[in-house]
Amino acid sequence: MDKRKILFALLALFFIDSGLHVINWLEIATLSTALLHAIRWIFIVALGYYAWLSKGLTIYILLCMFLGIEVAEWAPNVAKELKVFSDIFLRLIKTIIAPLLFSTLVVGIAGHSDLKQVGRMGIKSIVYFEVVTTIALIIGLFAINISQAGVGSSLQAQTEQVDKANKLLEQKHSHNVILDIFPENIAKSVAENQILQIVVFSILFGIALAQLKGQRKDQMVHAIESLAEVMFKFTNLVMYVAPLAVGGAIGYAIATMGYGVLHDLLKLLVTLYVALIAFILLILVPIGLMVKLPFKKFLQHISEPLSIAFATASSEAALPKAMENLEKMGIPRKVVAFVLPTGFSFNLDGTTLYLSLASVFVAQVSGVDLTIGQQISMCLVLMLTSKGVAGVRGASFLILVSTVASLGLDPQKAFAILAIDAFMDMGRTSVNLIGNCLATYVVAKWEGEV
Repeated sequence: MDKRKILFALLALFFIDSGLHVINWLEIATLSTALLHAIRWIFIVALGYYAWLSKGLTIYILLCMFLGIEVAEWAPNVAKELKVFSDIFLRLIKTIIAPLLFSTLVVGIAGHSDLKQVGRMGIKSIVYFEVVTTIALIIGLFAINISQAGVGSSLQAQTEQVDKANKLLEQKHSHNVILDIFPENIAKSVAENQILQIVVFSILFGIALAQLKGQRKDQMVHAIESLAEVMFKFTNLVMYVAPLAVGGAIGYAIATMGYGVLHDLLKLLVTLYVALIAFILLILVPIGLMVKLPFKKFLQHISEPLSIAFATASSEAALPKAMENLEKMGIPRKVVAFVLPTGFSFNLDGTTLYLSLASVFVAQVSGVDLTIGQQISMCLVLMLTSKGVAGVRGASFLILVSTVASLGLDPQKAFAILAIDAFMDMGRTSVNLIGNCLATYVVAKWEGEV
């Protein structure tokens, strides 16, 4: 049977299944539970058949994602235990990131590119990141002001959300945007997975190595280049765990929170996803057209890391595969190694959009009507506070709480959002990844490398 026909049939089944579940969930019509499950399993079996034919990792990831949802529905206690696969995958990924970034950056600087190009890429990247994230903040403001998702809401945080918020706030530490860029101990930076500090150390190491001459430099570059090749092979091995990790992550999220929490915060969730889609269509797509991005090729190469980022809600989990695939797409390693990891600290499009949207939402829930001046002032603060915190656990929530407090609002009003934070994190992490992959292509285009 033609794979293309199977793919169209799968898409049709997916939209039918999703549509019927939404109709039943919103109580537009009462549908038989047996019918809903039958359609779901027909879709899963068809997806499994397509995965077996295509042998593609992305399809297996999608298959395990839907299986995880089913396990969460039928056996929630089992689904909660499946999180161990996600934890194993994330641990293995974290072991890859530091040596992969170090080796690719050092070889890119010392082995292939001149130091002036590194400086040019840095300036172009920062300018691009700042412009695009500022637009993301503005779109978030427009979206929440149009939807008015928090107006008239009597939303209250439950005990579970309060406890979770307090745990996150306990680990809050002072964040100096400039100082935190630089490592004080590279071993500590690696242990804490501080990506930006690893990048800075690697750049300085590469510049120092570039100043060496002769055999010593050649031997060191060759050894580090070999390390880079080994780490890409390591990444391919770890990716075999990705489908199980994705299934475990999505199953755990649904089994732990359930769909019930979506009822109270559905308007906020829909507002966020509509805003994220609008950002992609109105900003990222036009940028892609301007730089003549090969969209089909681009989507093919980011589909695997994108599915991982969505299901695990972790940019780190998708970083090694994204680096490998962008290089396969034809973007030079020296550009990928520099722009992509830097973007995960400075170009968090989805996260910055969420922060402006969520901050105004909390104000609306509190019954406070923020003026245009206050909202602009808030955006200026977020432009600074949202930078360089990608490695901090619960960073988005911590920034949200501090922003809300600076507006004179009760930070505890933000606690209720944690009920659906996992679902929102999936969307914003996915947009972060798309934005950074596009940024990598844009900088490569500006440098004449593609």
